[in-house]
This record gives sequence, C-alpha cells and structure tokens, in this order.
Amino acid sequence: MLLLRKYVEAYTDQYKKASEDVQAYVESPINAYLLVKRLTTDLQVVQDLIITNTESIADIDKLKPGLKFPSDEDLNGAAMALARLQDTYKLDTSSLANGEINGVKCAAELTAADCFELGRQSYTNADHYHAQLWMMEADERLKREVNQTVERSEILEYLAFSTYKLGDVGLALDLTNKILELIPTHERALINKVYYEDEIATRNAAQPKGEDGSILTSVQNKTEDMLFYEALCRGEIKPSDEILAQLKCRYTDNGNPFLKIAPFKVEEAYLDPKILIFHDVMADNEIATIKALARPHFKRARVKRYTTDALNISNYRISKSAWLKEIDHKHVADVVQRVEDMTGLSMETAENLQVVNYGIGGHFWPHYDFATKGDPKAFNRFERKRIATVLFYMSDVAQGGATVFPYLNIAVWPKKGTAAFWYNLHSSGEGDLHTAHAACPVLTGSKWGIYDTK
Repeated sequence: MLLLRKYVEAYTDQYKKASEDVQAYVESPINAYLLVKRLTTDLQVVQDLIITNTESIADIDKLKPGLKFPSDEDLNGAAMALARLQDTYKLDTSSLANGEINGVKCAAELTAADCFELGRQSYTNADHYHAQLWMMEADERLKREVNQTVERSEILEYLAFSTYKLGDVGLALDLTNKILELIPTHERALINKVYYEDEIATRNAAQPKGEDGSILTSVQNKTEDMLFYEALCRGEIKPSDEILAQLKCRYTDNGNPFLKIAPFKVEEAYLDPKILIFHDVMADNEIATIKALARPHFKRARVKRYTTDALNISNYRISKSAWLKEIDHKHVADVVQRVEDMTGLSMETAENLQVVNYGIGGHFWPHYDFATKGDPKAFNRFERKRIATVLFYMSDVAQGGATVFPYLNIAVWPKKGTAAFWYNLHSSGEGDLHTAHAACPVLTGSKWGIYDTK
C-alpha cells in the first residue's frame, strides 16, 4: 500500500502542476516524457498493485475506452526525443534530471525510476551511449532516495551490458560483480561474468576503440556534416561579418497597387541564394483558424533513414502534417493569395498548403525541396521540381526549432507571423544545392508552420 500511495501522490502532484498551465507544462520535454511514462509503464505498475481489487480495476477499464492513452511507441518516442535534444543542444544529464534546461527550471526532478526508464528505452533502441548516461544517473539518484523507486540490481544489469557494448569490458565486469554482491544467485549476471572474464582473458574487445584506446562515443561516431548541423542549431555558427554587412531591411510592394498602401516588411537573411524574411504576414485569427482546420487531419511523419551515426538508423523526420486547400476556408485562400503578392509568382500550379507541427524533439534533417540527380548529399527525392518555398511560422518557440541552411551558415529562428522565402532552382532550372535546409529539434515549446511550395 505504501508504494501505491507514492504513485497516487505522484499523479496528484503532476495533475496540479499541469492544471496551472497545460500548454506551458507539456511544452517542456521533461514534463512530456514524465506524462507519457505515468500513463504507460507507471499505470501498468499501478494496475498490477491493485490487481486483487477487482472494483478498482473495473473503474480503470471503464475510463480507457473514452480516453486516448499513450502507447509504448509514444513512450519510446518521448525518450528518443530527450536523447536527441541532449545531443543537439549539449544538455547535461544531471541538469535534465533536475528538471532544468539551459539553467531554466521547467519541470520536477526525475526519480531514479524515471531515469532508469529513459536508460531502458535507449537500451531498447540499441543506443548504449545514452543508456549508459541515464543508468548512471539513475544509480546516483537511487543512493539519495529514502523510498527507493527501482531495484539497484536492475540498473546495474542494463548499465553493465551497455558499458560492455561501448567497449569497456573491465568496467562491465566490475558492475556485474556488484550485481552478484546484491544477488549472489542472479542468473544472467553469473553467465555474463564468465563471458566478460573470457573477453578480458583473450583481449578481444567487442567494440572498436579510438587510436588512444578510448571508448568511441556517439559524438565521435557522427559525421562532420551532422556535427556542423547541430552547431548551427545551437546558434554557434553565423555568416561572416562581411556577408552580414551587406544585408538590408526594406519595404516592398512588388509593383502591386494595393501594396502601395500596406507594403511588406522584408528582411534579407542571405543574398546568394536570396533568402528573405517577411514580417507580420499572418494575423492571430488566421493562425488560430488554420491550426484548428489542420488538427483533425494530422498524420504523423516519422521517417527512418540509414545514417552513419552510432545507431546506424535514425528518425530522419518527426512531425505531424496536414494538407489544406483554398476551398477549405477563406483564411487558407487568403494565405495563398498573400504568397502570390509576396513573391510575384503565380499560384496556379502550387501545391496545397502543408501545415506542420513539430512537437518536443520534432525535427527534419537536411534536405532539398527539389528533385536531385544522384547528388550524394541529397537526403530526399521528389517526383518534380519545386521552384520556390515559402515557410510561414505560426508560433514562437521558446528554445530550439530554427530553420538552418548548412551550406550558408545561417539559421532562421521561428517568430510568429513571419515567413521565410527562397528559390530552390537557378534560372536555368537546375537545383540550387546551397538551399539545403533543415528543421532543428524543438527544445522547449511547439513549432507550427505552413509550407507553400510551387
């Protein structure tokens, strides 16, 4: 009953904090992970604890059909998002566990069990680097817990094997011996102990090491392109002062008589290729309407592609998307007309508006908006060429979420009501390889955008 009361206290405390400001609460990646965990693995534990009370189980079962509970896949996605953010933005494991992101307290502290589950999810994905980080944090927090939330033997078992997979067989053996000190008859630990001892005896490390014998981390296994992209996302790389000095802001009417009265405010983000930022081009009521129209039609885009990073396979794009037509609402038609006014391009052959929501950890790796001819750096393919792209930002993002152009060293940061515009093709019709761009992971907040391509 004591453990059950602890869960009741945890659920009650989380409910109270979330009720103060639901939107702000779930925009923290730590809170988002905790909420999903409470409604998946934790809820299963609660049900197991009260399994003898058929009346309570029946009450829970009655609730489930009317509510949409997260799945184990959602839990894995939330854990992977935290790991992705941890790498991209160089976030300290202990600070995250304390509920802090870049020095800002945005969530409650994680328990040893919460850290353990993050490590276990990483382990399930064969991401032994993050599994090791979170199991070590779980072990440290367990030592400080009066009412321990997870068995230390479980932490050590995952930690030992991940440490072995990262190449440190000696430490894996030491951790396994600690398991046997706690549980001398632990079956898997007894088997692994013999295996690790044989490995050390034959000096046959299972994983590659660096030239100095050090363990290869996930950062060392990343390509230079990926490390550069992440540095752009953190705002560490900018164009040279010479390039920045040439950029200007101006009003433009594009020869449109109506715009003589209300010209567009344009900021140059880059000159060649030309990337422009249009300010104050969407009103709040338009944004609210378009979000509401898109929500019922959202489809999750979780695309996996083979990569050269430590996991060999990665989520190339994580977002939710919906397509809207001009006939769906006047505001949709207004936005399409506005794109024509902004760019001077006819919208007769343009694609429908693509509304995209990038939640916690949502991102889109470097790609082009045009079909390529065997270029090795192209990540995606299209059936036809897209002349130009307009990207409207429908929300501010507290941290992260920039649109970056790796070949140009620039980052466009989301600002509600603005829009970025660039040509994907040269005047010859050939694709401009300098327009490769990416959506950085959302660190805190939620990023809404509209893509309009022609």
